[in-house]
Amino acid sequence: MDLVVFESLKRISCAECGNGPLPHLVRPSGVPRCLDCADLGHLVYLPRGDAALTRRARTGSSLCAVVVRFNKRHRRHERQGLLVEEPALARAEAACLADAEARARRRARDRLRRAAEDTRFTALFAAEIARLFPGCPPERALAIAAHASLRGSGRVGRSAAGRALSEQAVSVAVRAAIRHEDTEYDALLMAGVQRFEARARLAPRIEAVLASWRSGPAQAAQLVRERERR
Repeated sequence: MDLVVFESLKRISCAECGNGPLPHLVRPSGVPRCLDCADLGHLVYLPRGDAALTRRARTGSSLCAVVVRFNKRHRRHERQGLLVEEPALARAEAACLADAEARARRRARDRLRRAAEDTRFTALFAAEIARLFPGCPPERALAIAAHASLRGSGRVGRSAAGRALSEQAVSVAVRAAIRHEDTEYDALLMAGVQRFEARARLAPRIEAVLASWRSGPAQAAQLVRERERR
């Protein structure tokens, strides 16, 4: 189990030596102590951001601690970096410098591979939208697919169900696109209307668009003309 060091957001002093305010502290039994009093004062801080350096420094350090900070918005502690032994960090930095060029080439290859994978998956997602909703315009299906499957977005297209192209996941993506782009849903939220109330208010219109897209291009085009006349 990792040792945990907290990045302090408040002016806290060590309960043992009185030193403070403390940028980093430990809380054995809930009592704040500085790193020196916790026998961690000889460690140096390595911020997160360089995965190779972090991995090598952690592997080479006989003692290390994870530094976390509380995120008030998400109401959880999030990793900020590591405290490691200085010689281990020096060795890790030297190793990273030695193979920096090779790792850069590998990252470039990985970026190209991921881009190709994303392009293929977006096309598959768009094709599944077209199969389930034949009345959806092709350019709209592609835009919905690209939005839903954006890597790192956490959207439905990146979920396990989305990656499996499940009918439910694809339908959720299409419904969300209609809600945001074909109704005044966002404006209602900005006006202070609660999310569930706004969704309930707009549900009939969203269902009408979905029904037209399920029926085929002719019905979808008719619906577009009716919206334009309003």
